[in-house]
Amino acid sequence: MATVAQPCPSWTSGSVPLSKRLTRRRFRGRINTLTRLTPQAALVQAPPPPSAPRDNSSIQVLTLSRANDLQAEARAMTRAANASVYNPQLIASMYGSQPAKVVRRTLQIVVALGSFGLKLLLDQRNGALDKNRRVRASELKNIFTKLGPTFVKLGQGLSTRPDICPPEYLEELSELQDGLPTFPDEEAFACIERELGLSLDSIFSSISPSPIAAASLGQVYKAQLKYSGRLVAVKVQRPGIEEAIGLDFYLIRGLGLFINKYVDIITSDVVALIDEFARRVFQELNYVQEGQNARRFKKLYADKEDICVPDVFWDYTSAKVLTMEWVDGVKLNEQEAIERQGLKVLDLVNTGIQCSLRQLLEYGYFHADPHPGNLLATPEGKLAFLDFGMMSETPEEARSAIIGHVVHLVNRDYEAMARDYYALDFLSPDVDVSPIVPALRDFFDDALNYTVSELNFKTLVDGLGNVLYQFPFNVPAYYALILRSLTVLEGLALYADPNFKVLAASYPYFAKRLLTDPNPYLRDALIELLFQDGRFRWGRLENLLVQGRMDRDFSAKEALQPVLKVLLSPDGEELRTLVIKEAVQVTEAFTLSTISDTYKSVPDFMKTLVFNGNANGPIIMSEVETQNMIELRDQVFRIWGLLQSSNDFDPDLLLPILQVLQQPEARRLGERVMGGITQRLAARFLQQILRVPTPST
Repeated sequence: MATVAQPCPSWTSGSVPLSKRLTRRRFRGRINTLTRLTPQAALVQAPPPPSAPRDNSSIQVLTLSRANDLQAEARAMTRAANASVYNPQLIASMYGSQPAKVVRRTLQIVVALGSFGLKLLLDQRNGALDKNRRVRASELKNIFTKLGPTFVKLGQGLSTRPDICPPEYLEELSELQDGLPTFPDEEAFACIERELGLSLDSIFSSISPSPIAAASLGQVYKAQLKYSGRLVAVKVQRPGIEEAIGLDFYLIRGLGLFINKYVDIITSDVVALIDEFARRVFQELNYVQEGQNARRFKKLYADKEDICVPDVFWDYTSAKVLTMEWVDGVKLNEQEAIERQGLKVLDLVNTGIQCSLRQLLEYGYFHADPHPGNLLATPEGKLAFLDFGMMSETPEEARSAIIGHVVHLVNRDYEAMARDYYALDFLSPDVDVSPIVPALRDFFDDALNYTVSELNFKTLVDGLGNVLYQFPFNVPAYYALILRSLTVLEGLALYADPNFKVLAASYPYFAKRLLTDPNPYLRDALIELLFQDGRFRWGRLENLLVQGRMDRDFSAKEALQPVLKVLLSPDGEELRTLVIKEAVQVTEAFTLSTISDTYKSVPDFMKTLVFNGNANGPIIMSEVETQNMIELRDQVFRIWGLLQSSNDFDPDLLLPILQVLQQPEARRLGERVMGGITQRLAARFLQQILRVPTPST
């Protein structure tokens, strides 16, 4: 890492450690320039602009820098070697010998949750359960906040589970904030020195005297590195957090054991669910793991110029201290502050939606907690992602299944939608989906009366949540977090534009993937979308191209190539039969509509003279049939125009098609098409000779 030629002015004096002087003086008269922060400051710095082409010496420097970075990361991992991991047996042995502490915490939890449960019971007896649901959900949110970090995390987890909680609770708990008091700065500074094995004034030339942000697990300070002058954010873990969380999970797990043994109505393994959740929370306590999460996220998604992901300073990171780059910015829900910077909230939200779709459906590794405080608008107009403690992954097979699920939704194929829940791991294979189909039809038939641009994602999620809540669904964590992520982004956009719809903003990505992705599942989904009842839906293809072109990564070179490959594959006979039929109809439409247009351009006296007094023209067709052929021809022309006008259109993109057409199967397909066209036009010509009107179809 580079150092500055002249170090920044030091905030220290003498050899007395900075943390001790802060303790003695209580920061009196020592407020440095770092305290003059905007409330919107956060943990990210925009990546540097692209540099000039690198010579060999530059490449060597980068290689050395990367090697040094890996060594620093290895040292950080060594410092975190003793980081706590979730071990239910060890926790049980620890707190089994501390009955006083267990009883005290149990009473605190029982009193808080017991009073809430009593209110629910009274509501049920008074028939006011539905009426008071919103009020009770808000009360539960406040109770979780007061009970501390474990229950804050528990509430955030429940806010992503539509199969467990009614919609009102999902909405209230999704707003759960880490509204916990800060802990003393002296303890934070002592933790930094203890974890890194260095005095505070040997690391930083200055540091904010109080935290600029606090959360359930820790709090953040702004500082300046002494060796380089770089501004950084230093996150310090809350003292005693491991013991507090461990005790809470000891009690919660005991309740789970009781439920598994005595409550028959709950068929899930409650203890297994608790253990999985506890493991995720304990992983968040290891800040080295969070740094590695940030590095992986940056590698996957910061290739786009409008996405900003923080780097980690590994030499100043341990299990309980995380040092990252800093940049000033604005939280994404602060519209006025964003607009004062000359930025547009909707542009940033669209960036977030496209990045989220890549996370969820392309690479599968995604930020699982994208609330407004973790999304930042930088002055350069970039969208910064913060806080990588909670990450999740979408299984590879589920990524394609989700896109297929959208296709089935568009087609209103509710039987296929219900079967998708097997692939998505919502239902075990022995569950009968037939009762679910009417519930899906009842909700989505009404919702799909709107166009994609009119459909509100939150309404869709709430309705789907009601369906999930009624049936034995087990919503995987990844899917619940996907819904939450997109709902949060739509909610942010609605502040700026009440008519914004996240589905409309997402559709170009889905269209691009369907048109260009060679994945067999998506290829079949595209065919399913384009063909229905033996007919090709040109309108669907045109709409997919219109939407797909809106995605900046759309490539005309790749469009429809997957379908062409399956068309000529050994398994493509059924598709070939449909294509032959459609090719014949399109050719007939071009031929006859061209004849019709030519006839219309002939002067009236010539029509009578040439066509032997028949002013109606050389071809007898109904007006509806003629109009349908003209519309089909014009639609094909529009589709070709969309491909031609794409940014990367090149006539060379036809070469792969021509190469494929040279294959034996393609030649046989061409022969079948030409044979069909010849038969069709011959039949049409015979009809004209005999003057038998062709019935309109």
